[in-house]
Amino acid sequence: MPSSAFSIKPIGHIITPFRQKFAIPRQPNLAQAQGEIHFTEGLDETAFKGIDGFSHLWLLFVFHETLSRGWKPLVKAPRLGGNATLGVLASRSTHRPNGIGMSVVANKGLTLHQRKPVLRVAGVDLLCDTPIIDIKPYIPYADCVPQAQDSLDKYHPIPHREVVFSALAAQQLSQASPAYPADFATLTQSILAQDPRPAYRHALEDDPKVYKVRLYDADVSWQVQRGIVQISNISRWAE
Repeated sequence: MPSSAFSIKPIGHIITPFRQKFAIPRQPNLAQAQGEIHFTEGLDETAFKGIDGFSHLWLLFVFHETLSRGWKPLVKAPRLGGNATLGVLASRSTHRPNGIGMSVVANKGLTLHQRKPVLRVAGVDLLCDTPIIDIKPYIPYADCVPQAQDSLDKYHPIPHREVVFSALAAQQLSQASPAYPADFATLTQSILAQDPRPAYRHALEDDPKVYKVRLYDADVSWQVQRGIVQISNISRWAE
């Protein structure tokens, strides 16, 4: 009889630009956000021998910030407009029986920091400090299924809105540019182009609400006007 319970320990955690769940891309590789995985004691570079032979990797991780809420058999599906529901096992919701997620990311190489391995990846969709429980190579002949079907694709495709910086936001970005990573402006645009508002608000081409997204150590204020995402203010994030 198989054991009814078991424990899993993280092998490390990932550092990403995303400091809050809001506005994280709904799937990996929709924005080229960079990440660094730092590993626990006991994993030295020998555990990664041969990993440079794979362009992409699967990350298995824990939805650590939602575990305490438990799971739901039915979840709201953003691609169905945000209010219609799906069974949790027919979704990629965070509210799962075991709180485990998976993302495929680009392998940007292993480095050593103070003789400890650090794995750089790109295309991440994970909250900063997410626990990583396993890493596996992405194998195209097995993992890519050309004839696979996605029945939700016809309902609510991911938006691709134009994103503009106000004169003030552009000035703030220019003045603070040494404090932000080189990809800050590009990453901000690629994330906001997907319109991270709740799906039921996507029909509002003029939305009076001002939203905030936390990226790296910045608060980015924006709203949708005439169907365009307009970034109005960029300030340092004060906890």
